[in-house]
Amino acid sequence: MDTTTVLIAGAGPVGLMLAGELAAAGVQAVVVDRRTQADEDWRISTFHQRSVELFEQRGLAEQLRGEGFYQWPTLHFGLLWLDLTKVTDQENYLVEMSRVEALLQQRAMDLGAKVLTDREVVGLDADEEGVTVRLRSADGESPIRCGYLVGADGSDSTVRRLAGFETVTGGPSWYGVLADLETYEGQIEAQLYPGGVFGAMPDPQRGLYRLQTIEFDVPAPSADTPVTIEELDANIERLTGSKRPIANARWLRRYSGRSEYVTQYRLGRVLLAGDAAHHHLFTAGHGLNTGLNDAVNLGWKLAAEVRGTAPEGLLDSYSAERQPVGARACEALRAQTALMYPLESVAPLRALLTDLITYDDVNRHLVTMVSDVRYPFPAPEGTGTPAILGRPVPNVSLKTADGTVTGTAEALGAGRGALLDLSGGAADLSALAPIADRVTVVDAEPDQALDAELVLVRPDGFVAWAGGADAAGLDAALATWFGTAAN
Repeated sequence: MDTTTVLIAGAGPVGLMLAGELAAAGVQAVVVDRRTQADEDWRISTFHQRSVELFEQRGLAEQLRGEGFYQWPTLHFGLLWLDLTKVTDQENYLVEMSRVEALLQQRAMDLGAKVLTDREVVGLDADEEGVTVRLRSADGESPIRCGYLVGADGSDSTVRRLAGFETVTGGPSWYGVLADLETYEGQIEAQLYPGGVFGAMPDPQRGLYRLQTIEFDVPAPSADTPVTIEELDANIERLTGSKRPIANARWLRRYSGRSEYVTQYRLGRVLLAGDAAHHHLFTAGHGLNTGLNDAVNLGWKLAAEVRGTAPEGLLDSYSAERQPVGARACEALRAQTALMYPLESVAPLRALLTDLITYDDVNRHLVTMVSDVRYPFPAPEGTGTPAILGRPVPNVSLKTADGTVTGTAEALGAGRGALLDLSGGAADLSALAPIADRVTVVDAEPDQALDAELVLVRPDGFVAWAGGADAAGLDAALATWFGTAAN
């Protein structure tokens, strides 16, 4: 029987990001996917500022930028348009999903991870020592033994079903078609109708037109039914009551589902990430961005568990931190659905919210309610809660003693933790010596105040502790997140 340390089901962006994180930490990772090759996938997703920061921390941002990656000035909440200019720290971009997937796969493989296609998970047997997974391929079925299994296999996750994760499901179902047309002579619109949404927008990057339908409480054709231009035509007429001049489809994709999230992300040696853990109507890129953050949160914790350096409870903190984020994303998207359907019932509520979003605080809350994550870490003893505690570390410039200018993103490039020593050498950091292989010390002067002289940053970029040069409480924070020499 073949064996591996971590088996990841699903070679989408989440599974590939996780594989890269594990491989960078020296942990063997194998990704399996039921597809025989990558799909021709022209989906375009919103990339939040937090995801751009993740890619900067891993040295991938410059490769991501360029053709097919551009800033997008608008965001909506249930097709009520929000003003991003009032949220100066929030930037959104559009990016082709195929580019993200290709970049993450190359990174994972360069670091030593394996990606195997034509491998579908059809069974699993988990015990205290690991998981035996049954895989089906063109050559038949075969078992593989792994220390941990991670299901990143999408909204219809086989791993989730076989392992028996409890789910919370709610709201109406949705079904729609995405299409890219070479020509389109109809009206450019993003319009809400009684049964759902129809949108037609130009794609100047590729010289095409993107059309999309969303219908609520309408059953989708079976998955083995090919999607056609005739299906799209019928959907548009059913939604809008009239036809649109559509032809010459370059690409078509059907999607459907219902809001669903699991109550915990870990059952022993089996874990979930991405759409396998939280699935909702895709809008504003919340699924992709939440999933990428799942992967980076899990990666360093699972690697520490495998290496035997994890303090007690570290791996359980993955579910404790990320499950509320996934649940909030699903509930936020359910709220948006409730603002759109049934239209005749929600019209007064839409009118009220249209007035409310003119207030800056309401506008900001709706823009950031999913992407602005803060983990509830305890404040250092004898202090108030620092503003940066539990949040992503600001990407400020750092000038080191030798005059080198770097940034907080570069400090995390190795996938390890970082202690930013901004005390000018006044702090006693001897506690880090036994775990110097897990935390990098950056002695530097920032170009803007961080309201702390010492800042402990986890490998996922979140501030785990912040305090003064006396380092009171630093030992406890290091032990909580990185363990001790005995680990």
